[in-house]
Amino acid sequence: MKQVIQICGYKNSGKTTLIAGLVNIFKGMGLQTVVIKHDVHGFEGDVEATDTYKLRKAGATATAITSPWRTAVVEERETPLAELVERFRTYDLILVEGFKQEDYPKLVMLHQPEDVELITQLSGIVALICRRDAGIEALRESESNLGSDPLLPEGVEVPRFSADEVEQIADFILKHVKAQ
Repeated sequence: MKQVIQICGYKNSGKTTLIAGLVNIFKGMGLQTVVIKHDVHGFEGDVEATDTYKLRKAGATATAITSPWRTAVVEERETPLAELVERFRTYDLILVEGFKQEDYPKLVMLHQPEDVELITQLSGIVALICRRDAGIEALRESESNLGSDPLLPEGVEVPRFSADEVEQIADFILKHVKAQ
């Protein structure tokens, strides 16, 4: 089973909200789901005043902490997506937020009409997800929900979902990964 699905879109398009909903559904099905998030702006994952934070600030290139319930690893380097996917290959499903130019199947989040141009920059698009309140409901409305749409580039014919159709999106993802 090819178990990697990317959720791509511009900032504030609803990616994290959708992924949280999907993870909840998949957990209810008994699936072990991994989420890998790309943050081009940098982040601070260690909490100040913890031992791992102090050790990292002291100059450790990597820190790890483990307990009977949880493991965390922080490395002072960017890790390629392929390496992260390999690390988590034993899990049932890997959801990737971002990494737009990577070569995995993508669900593209469209938050506003101007976001449609994003789909011309991506490969591997398997579905489009739009917000009803964003004025792009035309993406959702088409004969059989699979046909051509005047807003899409020629040849882009994929299922469309509303962002609030989380259960249908989860079902689509499972069918897609099983077909791979």
